[in-house]
Amino acid sequence: MKINYLNEHIDELRELVSVLPNNPGVYQFFNASGKIIYVGKAKNLKRRVASYFNREPDNGKTRVLVKRIRDIRHIVVDSEEDALLLENNLIKKYQPRYNVLLKDDKSFPWIVIRNEPFPRVYQTRQLIKDGSQYFGPYTNVMLVRSLIDLFRHLYPIRTCRLNLIQDNISQGKFKRCLEYHIGNCKAPCEGLQTESEYLEYIDDIRNILKGNIGSVIRYLKERMLKLADEYKFEEAENIKQRLNLLSGFQSKSTIVNPKIDNVDVFSIISDDKSAYVNFLKVLNGAIIQAHTIELKKKLNETDSELLSLSIIEIRERLQSNSREIIVPFIPEVPLQNVEFVIPKIGDKKKLLELSERNVKYFRLEKLKQDANRQKIPRHVRLLENVKTDLRLKQLPVHIECFDNSNFQGSFPVAACVVFKNGSPSKRDYRHFNIKTVEGPDDFASMEEVVERRYRRLLDEDSPLPQLIVIDGGKGQLGSAVKALNRLNLSDRIAIIGIAKKLEEIFRPGDPIPLYLDKNSQTLKLIQNLRNEAHRFGITFHRQKRSKAAYESMLEQIDGIGPKSIEDLIREFKSISGIKSASVDDLKKVVGSKRANSLIEFFKKAGE
Repeated sequence: MKINYLNEHIDELRELVSVLPNNPGVYQFFNASGKIIYVGKAKNLKRRVASYFNREPDNGKTRVLVKRIRDIRHIVVDSEEDALLLENNLIKKYQPRYNVLLKDDKSFPWIVIRNEPFPRVYQTRQLIKDGSQYFGPYTNVMLVRSLIDLFRHLYPIRTCRLNLIQDNISQGKFKRCLEYHIGNCKAPCEGLQTESEYLEYIDDIRNILKGNIGSVIRYLKERMLKLADEYKFEEAENIKQRLNLLSGFQSKSTIVNPKIDNVDVFSIISDDKSAYVNFLKVLNGAIIQAHTIELKKKLNETDSELLSLSIIEIRERLQSNSREIIVPFIPEVPLQNVEFVIPKIGDKKKLLELSERNVKYFRLEKLKQDANRQKIPRHVRLLENVKTDLRLKQLPVHIECFDNSNFQGSFPVAACVVFKNGSPSKRDYRHFNIKTVEGPDDFASMEEVVERRYRRLLDEDSPLPQLIVIDGGKGQLGSAVKALNRLNLSDRIAIIGIAKKLEEIFRPGDPIPLYLDKNSQTLKLIQNLRNEAHRFGITFHRQKRSKAAYESMLEQIDGIGPKSIEDLIREFKSISGIKSASVDDLKKVVGSKRANSLIEFFKKAGE
């Protein structure tokens, strides 16, 4: 069936298709506004693009795509593999609406051995071409941290950033630090360790990162036995402890078969909406990397298409150059210098089955998470995140936030705002006049207000919050904690402080602040609390200053005392209200004589 009715520009598009070459390449579809809406690859450009216009597409989304095409452009390449690579790059660059959406935008960590005297070993997410050696990338940041921690337990390597060139060391520019005194470093900065001895540690670390753990274990065993023969039992014991750590690390690695080396494993599972692809990296007989991605389908793409795209994407991002790839079926695009293997029996078949189990579990977990999100209300998910991020014992359904305000020590006030289920509960907001503190003392003011607030809640047997947020750093937080301690509430209510400059979160008894991701929903909620408390407190503070200004002005009038001022403000609300009031209205509030005095005063002030 012809599909002229789907696109009024069909004849123009067919004319463009008629001049396409029969070579491998990439084609791009543009809409009326000149935006790329789809990128595709083809072994034969002319035949593949023509298929969109020769018959009505079976898939509804493809029909919508064809209807919106206004222009077609193409890029010719040498091979189908080149077309796949180019397609992948263009999709990532332009993110066309009708292309598969790869739901994985992580940047993976690396372990770097720095190109410098006495090299440092640390984690990074940036590759700098300075001669340093990078290992990874790793799909599991916890594994990276565990490896770094393992190296620091195994070897006394430095963590400082000192420039340890020989001239600086010989001139005595550096002094040993705490790391030396606690046994984590041998102070090469003062020449107490030779570079050749230090580089032996680095060689061991390099071998471990390459997967040659067995050779490192054998070498350490030989050294341990040699030291024991020389009666150097203390040094031999140190090496024995290293061996125990390494053996423990090796036992945690999934050992497959030492003969299987430098092999990639891919498996795929899909449904109507998504596809999931698992990747395993096997090096020296052990699985050293595992990663699963989700792809959102747009045009009913086949598993073969999606597997090809995923292999290119994952190998590129994880820097894999294995020449053997184990797969459940041969992908539609061959790769140069790569052999695809579909194992039938043996350890390679077990590897493929392991990958398939991983991808099935990943899909089931995603489906469970999606189902839970639909069942759980939004505010509960938010509060669950807050509980997790702040390591709270209870779900913070009721949160209160305090802020102090004063102007050069005058008119000190405080505000308490209340959020319930993650939203403001304005009827529960409270203002406080500072009663016991003189001068601008934020710490003492905070202590007074927190104690007054919760002493009253206890007296009234009112519900207590699960979380208190203090607008301020360690000082204000410490003052609030003192008040809670006096009321025996420190174990019943969690409390944190937030410092504005770096948005640091402080917790009682923890000297190290917590830094939340700037896009974290938890941080946004805390910022909303802080900003609302500040707004509420400032408003009250301005009202107090305005009232004081009213009183100061009215006190200048003969016969107008505190009682009259209070009556006038209660009735007319403001100075402008008093000014605009009629004589009769004023007489009703303060009497005839005082009303005439007010009229006369405002008349002279106007002149």
